[in-house]
Amino acid sequence: MEGQSMSLLGKIMAVIGISVVAGLIVHVRDPLDSILGGGYPELWRKAGLAGAPARAVACIFAGVSLLAMGWLYRLLFAPLELLRTPDEVGYIAEDGRSRAQAANEVRRRRKTGELPPVYPNGWYRVLDSHMLERGDVKNVTVLGEQVAVFRGTEGKAYVVDAYCPHLGANLAVGGRVVGQSIECPFHGWQFRGEDGKCVRIPYAEKVPEFAKVRCWHSMETNGQLLVWFHCDGEEPGWTVPEQGEITRGEWVYRGRTEHFINAHIEEIPENAADIAHLAHLHTPGIVSGVDLRYTNSKTWEFVRHDWKVQWEAESEPTKHCSQMLVKHALTVFGRHWPLLDMDVVARQVGPGVVFLLFDHSFLGRGVIMHCVTPVEPLLQCVSHTIFYQSNIPPLVPKFILRAECIQFERDVMIWNNKKYISKPLLVKEDSAIQKHRRWFSQFYSDNSPRLRYQHNTLDF
Repeated sequence: MEGQSMSLLGKIMAVIGISVVAGLIVHVRDPLDSILGGGYPELWRKAGLAGAPARAVACIFAGVSLLAMGWLYRLLFAPLELLRTPDEVGYIAEDGRSRAQAANEVRRRRKTGELPPVYPNGWYRVLDSHMLERGDVKNVTVLGEQVAVFRGTEGKAYVVDAYCPHLGANLAVGGRVVGQSIECPFHGWQFRGEDGKCVRIPYAEKVPEFAKVRCWHSMETNGQLLVWFHCDGEEPGWTVPEQGEITRGEWVYRGRTEHFINAHIEEIPENAADIAHLAHLHTPGIVSGVDLRYTNSKTWEFVRHDWKVQWEAESEPTKHCSQMLVKHALTVFGRHWPLLDMDVVARQVGPGVVFLLFDHSFLGRGVIMHCVTPVEPLLQCVSHTIFYQSNIPPLVPKFILRAECIQFERDVMIWNNKKYISKPLLVKEDSAIQKHRRWFSQFYSDNSPRLRYQHNTLDF
């Protein structure tokens, strides 16, 4: 936020500076011209530039107008895309340290606790569909693995292990799409996206039967590409449901946010069952910001959020799902504003995907897809992608996404600095937390990977 403020201040100062210089140029006149009330300054007439100041002002005015119109267009119509770096949110930089230094220090000194397995079985978002055009190749880190994600010329997306089994080149760094296969940039070996089998070696007469890369189970739905992970290699036992309004084009893409969180994956969805934290952490209005040192400032007490929450697990055949029912109310200067009351159903599907469904008589309907994907054991990539009614002004869903982002970043500051407590000290009112942990345990198997070591630094 500080960097953005400085950037905005720099732009404002630049515009003011240009305007001042332009004003000086226009008004520089020969003394005689001032006395006689002549037209252009003598300096301009002698140089044969009569009319140049007016043209310069016109150009500056046009440039400023274009900048203003571009800013206005982005504000009103363009999707909101707020992509945070791993050290940008959730750390307190003091004593002249940078946020990166503060983040590295926290990670070095923080106790992790007795952690559950680090990679639960389930579906995980790799990227949004619009980020992968036909013929594109992306290098992505997911679940501690490097994968090559590419879209074939027929439009289908594939995910394979990134490293070529020949001599280890990264297929996603310089590799290219050939039909429905990906070609290694090192020696031209081509691997089929459907099953990972090598189908061509340009200098060999025969392709060995065993020449292949691992192909990940993937599915593309709701404008997202997801992969299936199971520590024992089992086939998918369930899928992420399709949101019909997105498929039919009734709800359109209005933006996304992305954060990297230094915590165990289970800490993040567990918030749904931690009902008490909502009343304490999220009651201050969004104008209070995200820095927990100041969210309870009396300056912003006139705006408050009120929450009523209930969490429950679903039963067969959807026992891999759970629901959080949220009733939100807004109070301004002690007065309740019913128009801004909102009911939200947050349905979690497996360990990595949550649908936040909005249905409001005035603000319309839509969904935020909240996705958690492990990058490495204690680093999670969390994205919020919003699709909303196409006939609702884009400013409405963008405001909802921005408000969600502010509230979420308060949690990030907690997650980035907390320790996982395997046997927490709970009171009766915290019973949903234990229920959530029992529900979440279904995504672990005997062979689920556990944390063997911890990096000493994030190396930002």
